[in-house]
Amino acid sequence: LIEGDAGDYCGSRMVAGTIAVMGNTGRNLGYAMRRGTLLLWNQPQLSATFNDCGSHTLAFLPILFSSFKKINSKFAQESASFNRVQRYAGDMSELGRGEVLVRI
Repeated sequence: LIEGDAGDYCGSRMVAGTIAVMGNTGRNLGYAMRRGTLLLWNQPQLSATFNDCGSHTLAFLPILFSSFKKINSKFAQESASFNRVQRYAGDMSELGRGEVLVRI
């Protein structure tokens, strides 16, 4: 959980898990990402190896954010605002099984 900004290559070569970023992200987000989820509050500049999969309301998001209430974090306070996302699949150079979810 990153309450601020994340630098270049955030989620690079990611194999599994979840990274959430409230601030901005740097260049090459999710580079060579194999699996996993990047949750973002701000629209990133994604490479051409990520496919736009449309906007979604995902059933697991309320469950995920309810777990953040157990920690003293801005994520627990912001959970209600993260109910609809734009989904991107990628990195297609690694079979595209990872995802980037951006709050809309």
